[in-house]
Parts: sequence; C-alpha cells; structure tokens
Amino acid sequence: MQTTFSAVALASAAVLLSACSTTPMYSQDALPPTVQVPAGNSVALQTVGAGDITYECRVKKDVAGQFEWVFVGPDAVLSDRSGKAIGKYFGPPATWASNDGSKITATQVAVAPAGAGNIPFQLVKANPAMGSGAMTGVTYIQRVATKGGVAPATACGAGNVGTKEIVKYQADYIFWKAA
Repeated sequence: MQTTFSAVALASAAVLLSACSTTPMYSQDALPPTVQVPAGNSVALQTVGAGDITYECRVKKDVAGQFEWVFVGPDAVLSDRSGKAIGKYFGPPATWASNDGSKITATQVAVAPAGAGNIPFQLVKANPAMGSGAMTGVTYIQRVATKGGVAPATACGAGNVGTKEIVKYQADYIFWKAA
C-alpha cells in the first residue's frame, strides 16, 4: 500500500512541477526542417510579437522600370504567454530587446512558407547578447505561428516610389539556448 501511495505522490509532484514551469513544452515537429533549431538547444523563452511591419515602394534592384514593396523593418511588442509585455522587436537591424535591458541581433538562416497572407516562418542565429539578462546565451530564434505581415496589396509604381505602408502582424518568437 505504501509503495502505491509513494508512486502516486511522485506522479502528482511531477505533474505539479511541470505545471509550474515557466517555459511550457514546445515541439518543432510540425515545422519545415529548414526552420527547425539544431539538436543541442532547448527553449529558453516563448513570446508573442504583435505590431507593425513597414514596407516602402522602391525601384526593383537591378531592374529599371519595375517596382516592388520592400521590407523596411518591424516594430512589435513581445509578450509572454499570459499577455504581459516583456520586450520589443524592432529594426533595422532586427533587434529583440528584453525589458531587463539585454538585447540581441541575429542573422537569418532560413525561411519557409507559412500560408497565404502570412509572413514566412523564420530561423535566425543569434549574435552575442548586449547587456545581461534574458537574452544572454540565446543561440537561435524561431518565428512561427505567423499571422499577416505580408507586403501591401496596393500598387507600387513610379507614382508612389518612396511611399511607406504599415501592415499589422503577429508571430510567436521562440528563443533557444544551448542545452
């Protein structure tokens, strides 16, 4: 009887400890392999970024007489899973800043389609953090669960070169550290 009680107590304690974890489990299984984080890293922080992406109508690079909307930069609030603002994402250069004063920039490794009307999934390799705090030791950042954010549907042509358009978006940013 005592063995059964101990096993139940241990199982209950494990469930309680996992429920108290600040970083819920996160699976990459549903993501395209190109944007999966390499083995040897574990989730350190999960955030939801919500805000704006600015695009500018410009002459297409190396193609005279053609025009396109060009990504200028993001401006988003990073919140934890409970909705509390814990940082910002802005650029250029792309910068993730924690409210604790630490921040990082990163280099894009890969992107993968995320469905019509949504900016792509993205994997970036973090540069060393500036300052000390939540961003210290981050190795990779994934952008997943994207909603919106694609270039404007309005025409971009000679008559509106230099015009900027702001598009709303949301995405999960998953921060990884070496395990």
